[in-house]
This record gives sequence, structure tokens and C-alpha cells, in this order.
Amino acid sequence: GICGSDVHFYKNGAVGGYVVRSPMVIGHEGAGVIEQLGEGVSGLQVGDRVALEPAVPCGHCDLCKSGKYNLCPDIKCFGTPPNNGCLTRYVRHPASLCFKLPENVSLEEGVMCEPLAVATYGCKDRAEVKVGDKVLVFGDGPIGTMSAMVSFALGAARVLVCGHHSDKLQGIVEACPRAEVLNVKGAGDYTQVAEKIRDTLEGPANCSVDTTGAQDAMSSCIKATQSGGRVAMVGIGAVEMELPVVDALIREVDIRGTFRFRNTYPTCIDMIRKGKVDVKQLVTHRYNFNNDEVLQAFEDCSAGVGRDGRSTNKCMIDIN
Repeated sequence: GICGSDVHFYKNGAVGGYVVRSPMVIGHEGAGVIEQLGEGVSGLQVGDRVALEPAVPCGHCDLCKSGKYNLCPDIKCFGTPPNNGCLTRYVRHPASLCFKLPENVSLEEGVMCEPLAVATYGCKDRAEVKVGDKVLVFGDGPIGTMSAMVSFALGAARVLVCGHHSDKLQGIVEACPRAEVLNVKGAGDYTQVAEKIRDTLEGPANCSVDTTGAQDAMSSCIKATQSGGRVAMVGIGAVEMELPVVDALIREVDIRGTFRFRNTYPTCIDMIRKGKVDVKQLVTHRYNFNNDEVLQAFEDCSAGVGRDGRSTNKCMIDIN
């Protein structure tokens, strides 16, 4: 699967503070079939279909030992400089990060476990979506769509997704019919956008999830969230930005950073297996694994439109 960060590395050579300084295999969303097992591996066998959790922590530092392995200072993630990614025919990966897929979960759905894990960690662990919550999601891409799906799976009463693209917002409604959408393009500054959000939700959101990394979106999330609420910042944007921190301070709105995910793959696979989320609907374009098609895939994702004229959501490359 092609992620927005992959496109940034391809087009700009950097995402936030991560800079490509030498040739690198891209890609961190992957699933495949086990071809060979290392010595001492148990619980898996050749031929098993597995989803690959892409980041390999050291396993020895205090953060790893406390379970916060996504914050390990020595973590090595597929497709994050200088580590090679999984857009290749074969990869070697720790067995503990290979999750066997049930019979009713396809390889394509296994690939989608990675972005679903981002959304799940952001909603469940950082925004702490609770039963009956009104949830604000900013961003009309795949992570925003899946954040809406996950929020409902967690028991949210209402989910409002804000974005700037009418076609993508309509796609969210088709993929997640219970979601409400609001196009905020040209709606004014972040305070005006927050007011529109409050009007739509008939009050503030209990919690918010920003998947864009954009300053105005994050600011709107803070202003539109109730006092004592939670804002999970999932998207990565500029290294420095201005946010209404004093407003968050005096209203005790918790601003929570989110970096990748931890301990979420089993939950994601289980949600897919039980039909609580339908990630298949997000795959809009598929490409074969050759130079021309892979380059076309990245150009289409960058443009936001495929050769067929349809908007891209999740683009998938079939290594076979």
C-alpha cells in the first residue's frame, strides 16, 4: 500500500525531520506469504499469510520494557530513512511482528492493517473515544476515513469528518454511512471553522483526531473540543507551528501526540475479521509491480487522481 508519507519521500525526499540522504527502498504497508522460517520460530509456518507490523524496536530499553516500544529511540521502521521498506519481493522480518491472517481476511486487508493501526491507536489509545462520544475527525484521506470507522466501532454516537475535498468526503459517506461530513474549504480561519463544527455537532466534540498535520486543522480541533476533552494529533506536518495553546490550557484540553502505534495489530485484524470495519472500500486503485506501473502509482497518488479520472484513496501494488 502507498501512504501519504511514501509520496512525500518520493516527491520531496523528506517527511518532517526524516530526510532521505541515500537510495532507499520505500514502503511500510505490507502483507505477504511466509517463504522461509528462521531457526527457533514457533507459531508460524511456511505458507501462512501474515500482516507485517513495520517498525522493529530494540526490545531492551526502558520504553520497550514498559510496552511503549513505538517510542524506542533505536526503532527501525520500514521505509523510514535510512531503513529500506517493503516495496520489494522479499523481506526479512521478526516473527513477533508477523501476524497471521484469519481465512476470511485477505492479503489486501492485511496490508490495510498498517493504516488501520494508525487510526486505531489515535482513536482508542490517544483520543480515548468512549461509548456515546461525539468525535471530530479532521482529514478526508484514508486515515481520516478509518478513524471514523474505528470511532463507531468503539461506540461513538456521532462522528464528524472535516476536509477540503467534496469528492473524498462523499467517498467517506459511502465507506462509512453513519459518518457526517463537513467541507471547510474557504470557511474562514480556524475559529470560524471551529464554530461551524460546534454548530453541526450541536455543541463541542468530546474528543478530536487530526490526521492532517496542518496548523489550521489542529487549531480547529482544539477550539472545537469540549473543556476537559482530548485532541489526538496523528498527522505529521511542519516541524514548528503556532497553536492556541493558552485556550487548551485554561480549558484543560489535553493535546496528545501520536507516533505510529503499539500493540494494535491483533485488534485491527479482529475488527476486520468481525466486520466491524470495512477497509476494502478504501482501495480505489491497483497496480502491478513493474517500474512503469509503480511510478504511475506514485504519480497518481501525488496528483490525487488516477488514470481513470477517479480520485485516489488507497493505492495498492501487487508484488505478485
